[in-house]
Amino acid sequence: MTVKKQHSAVLNMTEGNPLSLLICFSVPMLIGNLFQQLYNLVDSVIVGQFVGADALAAIGATSSVTFLFFALCNGIGGGGGIITSQCFGKGDDDEVRNCIANTGYIMLVFPLSVGILAFFLSGPVLRLLDTPAEIMPDAVAYMRIMCVGLLFVSLYNYISSMLRALGDSRTPLYFLIFSCLLNTGLDVLFVCGLHMSVRGAGIATIISQLVSGMSCFVHAVRRNEYFKMTRADLRFSAPLTGRVLRLGIPLSLQFSLIAISCMALQKVVNSFGKVTVAAFTATSRVEQIIHQPYQTLGAALSTFTGQNFGADRMDRVKAGYRKSLMLMAVFSLFMLPVMQLFGDDIIRFFVEDAEVIAMGATALRITSLFYAMLGVIYVVRGVLNGLGDSVFALINGIVEVIGRFTVPFLLTAIPVIGLWGIWWSVGIVWSLSGLTAWLRYLQYKKRI
Repeated sequence: MTVKKQHSAVLNMTEGNPLSLLICFSVPMLIGNLFQQLYNLVDSVIVGQFVGADALAAIGATSSVTFLFFALCNGIGGGGGIITSQCFGKGDDDEVRNCIANTGYIMLVFPLSVGILAFFLSGPVLRLLDTPAEIMPDAVAYMRIMCVGLLFVSLYNYISSMLRALGDSRTPLYFLIFSCLLNTGLDVLFVCGLHMSVRGAGIATIISQLVSGMSCFVHAVRRNEYFKMTRADLRFSAPLTGRVLRLGIPLSLQFSLIAISCMALQKVVNSFGKVTVAAFTATSRVEQIIHQPYQTLGAALSTFTGQNFGADRMDRVKAGYRKSLMLMAVFSLFMLPVMQLFGDDIIRFFVEDAEVIAMGATALRITSLFYAMLGVIYVVRGVLNGLGDSVFALINGIVEVIGRFTVPFLLTAIPVIGLWGIWWSVGIVWSLSGLTAWLRYLQYKKRI
C-alpha cells in the first residue's frame, strides 16, 4: 500500500469542509449537465426544422429504448467509479490504478456485447412498442447507428466516471462542452449541408462522442498520475472486477427499471390526447432542468462518501449527508414559490398554445410541492451508492416501477382527479422513492 497524497489533477475529499467540497465539486457537473440540456434542445430544433416532424418523431421513438441500452453500460461505469473512489480514500494508489484498468476491461466488453445484441433487435423492439409504420425505417436506422456507437459513448462516460471518482469534475466538463459543440457543428454539416436526415444526426453523435472520449483519455494519461500505469497496474483482478460488477449491475438495473417505468407513465399520458401530451412534454423538460442541482449534488455526494468510506471517516460521511439535506431543503423552498408564481411564463417558453400553457402551469404547481422529496432521493442515493450498497439501487428501481405502473392508473381513474392524477402521481412516486431511500439509510446506518 502506498501513502495517500494529493496529486494536482485530483481532489482529496477526506479533508476540508464537507459542504464547500461538495459545492465546488458539483458546480462543474451542474454546468455540464445544463449545457447538455441546451444541446439536446438545439439538436431537436435542427432535426425538426430542417428535416421535418417525422424525422424528429423517429428519433424520439427510439429515446426510451436507447436509454435502456445506455443505462446498462453507464451503470457499470458508475459502479467502477464508486469502487475507485473507495480505493482512493484508502490511500492505495496501486489499487486505484488497478481498479481503473479493470473497469476499463469491463467497459470494453460489456458495451460491445450490448451494442451487437441491440443492433439486431432494433427492428423487433421498435415494432413491439407500436412505432408508427411511416417513421419505422428512420427509427430503425437511427437506433442501429446509436448501437454501433454505444462503445464510443461508453468510452467518454467511463473516463468521466474515473476522473470524478478521483475528485476531478472539471476535466469532464471541458470535454463535455467540446463534445456538445462538435456534435452541433456536425449536425449542421450532416443534416443541413449533406441532407443525411436522421442518419446524419446519429453519425454526428457517435463521432463527437468518439473524439471527445479519446481526447479525454489522452488528457487523463498526460495529466493524471493515476492513468500512468505499469504492466503490474494493468493486471486482471477477479476480486476488483467482482466488486465493480456487484455494484454496477444493480445500478444498471435501477436505471433500466426507471426507464421502463417512464414508458408506463407515458402510456397513461397518451390516453388523454395531444394537449395533455404537449403539456406533459413541456413540464418534463422543465423538470429535467430542475433535477440537475439535485442530481449533481447526489453524484458529488457519492464520490465524497466513497472516498471517506474508504478512509474510514464515517463522521465526515454523516456530516456531508446532513449538510446536503439542508442545502437541498433550502433549494426546494426557493423553487416552490418560483413555480407557484411563474409557472405560466415558464411553460410559455416552450409552447404558445394557451390551453397547453394553462395545463402545464397547473401541473408545475402540483409537482413543485414535492421537490423536497426529490432532494431526499438524490442525497440518500448518493450516500448509499458511495457506501457500495448495491441492494438499494435495485430496491429503488423496483419501487419506481411499481409506483409508475400503479399510481397514475389509480389516480386518473378517479373522476374528481382525472388527468391531474398524472402529475400528482409524479410527486407521489417521488415521495415513495424518497421514503424508501431514507428507511434504507437508517437500516444501513446501524451497520456503519
